[in-house]
Amino acid sequence: MTLVLRPLDEAREPAWDAFVSAMPDGSFFHLSAWARVIARAFGHQPHYTLAERDGSIVGILPLAQVKTRLFGNTLISVPFCVYGGIVAVDTETRVALEGHAGVLMGKTGATAVEMRYREPVATDWLSGPDLYVTFRKAIEADNEKNMKAIPRKQRAMVRKGIQNGLTSICDQDVDVLHRIYAESVRNLGTPVFAKKYFRILAEEFEDCLDVITVLDGDVAIASVMNFYFRDEVVPYYGGGTLAARGRAGNDFMYWDVMRRAADKGCRMFDFGRSKIGTGAFAFKHNWGFEPAPLHYRFKLKPGAAIPDHNPMNPKYRLFIRAWKRLPISIANTIGPHIVRGIG
Repeated sequence: MTLVLRPLDEAREPAWDAFVSAMPDGSFFHLSAWARVIARAFGHQPHYTLAERDGSIVGILPLAQVKTRLFGNTLISVPFCVYGGIVAVDTETRVALEGHAGVLMGKTGATAVEMRYREPVATDWLSGPDLYVTFRKAIEADNEKNMKAIPRKQRAMVRKGIQNGLTSICDQDVDVLHRIYAESVRNLGTPVFAKKYFRILAEEFEDCLDVITVLDGDVAIASVMNFYFRDEVVPYYGGGTLAARGRAGNDFMYWDVMRRAADKGCRMFDFGRSKIGTGAFAFKHNWGFEPAPLHYRFKLKPGAAIPDHNPMNPKYRLFIRAWKRLPISIANTIGPHIVRGIG
């Protein structure tokens, strides 16, 4: 049967999402709502394309153009997400969608197309540098078993948070989350997303998103936004205040995410990606999660190089040192204009 490529429209969104949910390599970040999130929050142009045979979807390409003066012009699947790339039932469909991405690169003037695959893919596209890994681990319905599965030293930190009398609330309060997250990323030297982005995420994913906030007495010291997909939980945007460190606030928070997710029926805890050699990498590894390499693939315009916007790049070191010293109010004003181009 003839393969037909079509742009995603509102009428086909339910079928797109059903296809994503049914495919083993489909992820939360392949869902159709991300096209609206990217357009609404950042003003970037989505190019979401589906492949059909006899009226049935057999492949999807969730792609968006990230174009700014500071960071250039790249097509990414999916920007602001750790996973992405083509999902297809067969090689013919994947190759057709790869070809379509190449055509879009020419039409948009992009210098590169980036596919963020979680699993290896048989393609002749260029492999990206080995910067990122992901951390995923099965969890049990029994939270006593989940606690015992945490390595001893990390388990002691979780128990310290419990002994400190920390509590938590579960809601969709992005205002508290953003305040804590903004402080946390400023301390790391990273520009913060606008609060508007968090509000849009809460609107678009209302049925599969929550925010867990840790309280020390009545003071919020850590908070994280979590996504739910199939039987997986993905704690995604989170952070803690300086006070959280001494109270084991972050340790307690991620245990609370795991505990609540297990009670909801989740059986996979996805700690997301981290850069090799960073504190986040070490923290996740300390929980007993083993790193698995991510398989990012690139198609480049002749003469172009693979984009390198990660904070480990030596050219950003002075910027990071300076950013850590910025007042929160200034960092929160400038940051969203910078981070929208990183993708």
